[in-house]
Amino acid sequence: MSIYLGNVSVEEIEQRTGITLSDEDREYLKEHRQHKINNTKIERGCWHCFDIPFSFNASDEETAEFYLDMFKKYDWSQCKEPLQIVWG
Repeated sequence: MSIYLGNVSVEEIEQRTGITLSDEDREYLKEHRQHKINNTKIERGCWHCFDIPFSFNASDEETAEFYLDMFKKYDWSQCKEPLQIVWG
């Protein structure tokens, strides 16, 4: 059994990772964030970030790939805390 805690915002993702997103990506993420999960699935195209474990959760593999491509544009070499991207 897994326990997932937290509802991490876009700003908190930036702070914890040390990555500075573009205004465009930041706004897109804010618009597609699903705030509540509670035994429900993440809606297609949306995401939710947990605090423990620090994971960016997407609705499905295709959506996860989209967000991975978004995040890959940034320099992660000085990342303060790794962020895992998962789906399902």
